Amino acid sequence: METKEKIKKLINSNDVCLFMKGTPDAPQCGFSMATSNILKVLEVNFKGINVLADQKLREGIKVYSDWPTIPQLYV
Repeated sequence: METKEKIKKLINSNDVCLFMKGTPDAPQCGFSMATSNILKVLEVNFKGINVLADQKLREGIKVYSDWPTIPQLYV
């Protein structure tokens, strides 16, 4: 339950929140890189969250959204 609350807090405290593999400056997968780069080109202020740094968060975001893949973008 604490992971779900952490996810809710991250989403609610940022206008645009990208759960991704890696960071916006050092993405660790092509899809995360593409999403991050699009947001940068559009000059969107977003929070990148590295799901590789926290296994509970990585699995928790999949449960939260009922979607099995990452990246996930919340606006």
